[in-house]
Amino acid sequence: MRPVALRLSTLSRGLLTPGRGLTQGFQNPEKQRVFHIHEASSPIHVNNVRDKLREIVGVSTNWKDHMKAMEERKLLRSFLAKSQEALPPRRMKDSYVEVLLPLGSQPELREKYLTVQNTVRFGRILEDLDSLGVLICYMHTKVHEAKMSPLSIVTALVDKIDMCKKSLSPERDIKLSGHVSWVGKTSMEAKMQMFQLQDSEYCPVLEATFVMVARDSENKGSAFVNPLIPEGPKEEALFKQGELNKGRRVAFSSMSLLKMAPSAEERTTIHEMFLNTLDQKTISFQSRILPPNAVWMEKSKLKSLEICHPQERNIFNRIFGGFLMRKAYELGWATACNFGGSRPFVVAVDDIMFQKPVEVGSLLFLSSQVCFTQGNYIQVRVHSEVASLHNKEHTTTNVFHFTFMSENEVPLVFPRTYGESMLYLDGQRHFNSMSASQTLKKDYLLKPQGQQPLETSVSQ
Repeated sequence: MRPVALRLSTLSRGLLTPGRGLTQGFQNPEKQRVFHIHEASSPIHVNNVRDKLREIVGVSTNWKDHMKAMEERKLLRSFLAKSQEALPPRRMKDSYVEVLLPLGSQPELREKYLTVQNTVRFGRILEDLDSLGVLICYMHTKVHEAKMSPLSIVTALVDKIDMCKKSLSPERDIKLSGHVSWVGKTSMEAKMQMFQLQDSEYCPVLEATFVMVARDSENKGSAFVNPLIPEGPKEEALFKQGELNKGRRVAFSSMSLLKMAPSAEERTTIHEMFLNTLDQKTISFQSRILPPNAVWMEKSKLKSLEICHPQERNIFNRIFGGFLMRKAYELGWATACNFGGSRPFVVAVDDIMFQKPVEVGSLLFLSSQVCFTQGNYIQVRVHSEVASLHNKEHTTTNVFHFTFMSENEVPLVFPRTYGESMLYLDGQRHFNSMSASQTLKKDYLLKPQGQQPLETSVSQ
């Protein structure tokens, strides 16, 4: 596939500031690629992201043709490299992509992203980030000799998404950009940012880090990806951060409460919470009462069921990862809203591991609950599992972690069982790993009195 090169406007070029991880090589507009996020059926935006992905992979938009397309992809196995050393190295600017989401300039698109509170649906943004991350990695691994890519690139992990700004209006244009920032043997880290137009300038809204893995043309085994050559100290710092991110994930996984007992400090926390719920009148381990302004964790649950129709499939005819994230986020948002009694907004998303693909036709069961609270913050865990229409056995596919801030201070959440205590500690760990909490809390507390809070915040 030949690269798409479109000249950006002066305003678009103003977005590419060196201080945001975009190096000097990205300043050349001829090297940038601009697509539009939109429905494939739209007659206005033909260069949309999902159409471009279908073109790269060589699949049809017709569900009936998907088996034939997958058979044709078997012929691409000859283009797969036998080793990473056999692939040409790439630079970060080779994979740079910028995407326009014209909410302000094209109102007909707005309703898809609009909430009843006149805010932007963050679940839709998650879908767009997922599509963009895959496209970025295809740009990095492009094979000039092949008409279609021999690789099947899928989302393995959402490492983190941090909100840089609370306000996000549905009436102003949005731009997303990103590039590959780190490469392993078969995996790639995609760094992405989102900006929104404000006073003729694009201001940062969020930063996201996704990890993608490369599979062979039939999506049956791993495949090598092009090595990445950083240029200059800024890119070297980004690459080094990618290595650190990988090490952090390995360390976090090794310390999982499913593998190791809680630390001494965590055990003390749980024991103190248990003592705080004992009925002092009966002096019995069996008699439990809640302290003031507290809720049992088991009372904070919400559940939903989705039937996975072909409409929600990705380019490999599995259920689109962005769709799963949107549904999990919206249930998590509803859980935080129901628990806190006021409208919450998202602060961070982290550690979403795609453990198992979801087949078209599956029943998708989502279970959400509050697992940790502090001040105005609500940590929500969403568990995703599937069952086929012919098999009642449930299999876990994803676990999602969302951090919300409520407009009001929220009750404390108390575990009753040992299993809930482990969920509480896991939620506490994810909350403590969130880098933006203190900054956003300070910003929230310093809001002028009388001002309506979060009128244009990122919402459901």
